[in-house]
Amino acid sequence: MTLPTPPELDSRRRRLIFRANHRGTHENDLLIGGFVIARIGAFTEPELDELEEILELPDVDLAEWLTGRQPIPAGQDTPMLRRIRDAGGK
Repeated sequence: MTLPTPPELDSRRRRLIFRANHRGTHENDLLIGGFVIARIGAFTEPELDELEEILELPDVDLAEWLTGRQPIPAGQDTPMLRRIRDAGGK
């Protein structure tokens, strides 16, 4: 699958698109990748920092939180993670 990575995106944003779509589980690729592709161009630097932190989290935990099977723990509950969960990959 070829991902849309417009050339006008800087290398950090292109790298984040790749990481968001190559998580290791198809479920997270769809949930996180779809969200990132749709919004990456508009993210501010602090939002990119938040996204990078989320991409460091374990896939199993992210899948549980993003699908609502488990609540997001207080220590991981960030506005960006809630936005991804609420968007459902859209």
